[in-house]
Amino acid sequence: KTVPTTLEFVDVAGLVKGASDGEGLGNQFLATIRQCDAIVHVVRCFEDENVIHVDGSVDPVRDADLINLELALADLAQVEKRMQRVKKERKADSKEGQALEKLAAVLNNNEPARNAELDEEEELEIKSLGLLTRKKMIYAANVADSDLATGNAMSEKLEEQAKKEGATVVLVSAQVEAELVDLDTEDRADFLESLDVDLDNTGLRRIIREAYDILDLQTYFTSGPTETRAWTIKKGWKAPQAAGVIHNDFERGFIKAETISYDDLVACGSEAECKKQGKLRLEGKEYVVAEGDCILFRFNV
Repeated sequence: KTVPTTLEFVDVAGLVKGASDGEGLGNQFLATIRQCDAIVHVVRCFEDENVIHVDGSVDPVRDADLINLELALADLAQVEKRMQRVKKERKADSKEGQALEKLAAVLNNNEPARNAELDEEEELEIKSLGLLTRKKMIYAANVADSDLATGNAMSEKLEEQAKKEGATVVLVSAQVEAELVDLDTEDRADFLESLDVDLDNTGLRRIIREAYDILDLQTYFTSGPTETRAWTIKKGWKAPQAAGVIHNDFERGFIKAETISYDDLVACGSEAECKKQGKLRLEGKEYVVAEGDCILFRFNV
């Protein structure tokens, strides 16, 4: 049995102008987004007279700015509400109070909350607010199928805007993704080849890789007689922390991590051959787990 790791995407309907004040189903959607680790903002970057745009024209930078303004206004409302509470409790000079002052200054300057420089303690104090513009952002530039390989003038403008914001852009085509669902493996490969794109560089896979990157995530594997499983951890985690993702007892009673790199395992073909060639390593508590490590944890509780 093979169990892949997962990344959950929460789809919410498009926000509209005034969402921060409850227009449309704005407040409901904003509350949903607050629970997420990052935001993928799908922005239209194609012309099609059969697909009507709510503003009557296609301008990805304008559309992105509009949504970002709504997110920032919602954040500012959250920050100001919390600031009143903190002042009422006479904690304005606390770490939380200082963090809120910095955030308010940035948001009032029409900048995203992520531009505020907070130390580790301040960051912890405001984490519960779930500020939308402090989350990492990926722009998914939704282009026509013919532009998926190279993008177009509109996606290039969006990239320029994203650089200013410290965000990233991934080219996607909702049209292509919809068509891929109905194709078998061979037809899928032929279709993508006609677009000068391979399966690893279709929109969804690009977004997953980018999400892992901006969230500093990586994968390691465990494998036994009945199951091979992938586990997601933060980059830089040491072996005991990585073991704790499986079960708290693994971290608490950690002894050693029998480790084989993914490339070595593929090259040797089996765990037994890796042992023969001296590719299996015994790693201790200070070992920083690498991307693709295949690990057997030894523990005792």
